[in-house]
Amino acid sequence: MRLCAWYLYGEKHRGYALNPVANFHLQNGSVLWRINWMGDSSPRGIGASCGMMVNYRYFLQETASNSALYLASKQVRASEQVLALVAQFQQNSKL
Repeated sequence: MRLCAWYLYGEKHRGYALNPVANFHLQNGSVLWRINWMGDSSPRGIGASCGMMVNYRYFLQETASNSALYLASKQVRASEQVLALVAQFQQNSKL
């Protein structure tokens, strides 16, 4: 889960999220909200994402500002759960 959080939050292509689904939602002003272990246990889900599923949350009052922040400065808004996983990854990673 830590690696998944880092992949969605920290891995970039030209400054934007490497994952195309994450990039889509972040451009539209969402918050990287939650990572669910075994959220998709179908054969396709296991093969595509090791069974992990991600929730993006849209706070309607904040979508325009979140979108502008992401597009202008490439900053990803994320929940405390996701940020804690990112911090754990960074603490234990040798990257």
